[in-house]
Amino acid sequence: MWNARLFIILAVILSLVGSILLFIVASVDILKVAKQTYLYYIGSLGADADIHHLLLNVIIMAVDLYLIAVVLLIFSFGLYELFIAKIQIKDENNSKVLEIHTLDQLKDKLAKVIVMALIVAFFSKVLNMGMKNTQDMLFFAISILALAVGLYFLHKDSKH
Repeated sequence: MWNARLFIILAVILSLVGSILLFIVASVDILKVAKQTYLYYIGSLGADADIHHLLLNVIIMAVDLYLIAVVLLIFSFGLYELFIAKIQIKDENNSKVLEIHTLDQLKDKLAKVIVMALIVAFFSKVLNMGMKNTQDMLFFAISILALAVGLYFLHKDSKH
């Protein structure tokens, strides 16, 4: 029965593969927009192109993909360490990020990175949102306040 835990290796490997794929996709997206930016500034791309908006959106979406990739990476390392074997880390000074001893620690680390990914996704939506009236601005301010309060309590909780 104890060896049944080794089925977790499937989730570990596939999460690691998913993480690598997300890192690659986000990096390729940034390289593509870097090429477009270069073409814009040397004059090969039309002058009517909104390169600044495109650049900002692609980079924010890439950051979001990187954060999700980190979630999968932490998940993969956490599952491996919890169910398969302890991971030997060369540099013991930087081992805190991937050091996971309980399922609750894994959930806490994942939750924090997921919250950051959601904040980046929110920021991306806000950039594309048009403020049409004062009510939009009020809702925007309230949502920023809610994010700030949430981050405060998330950070405050991690200090204890």
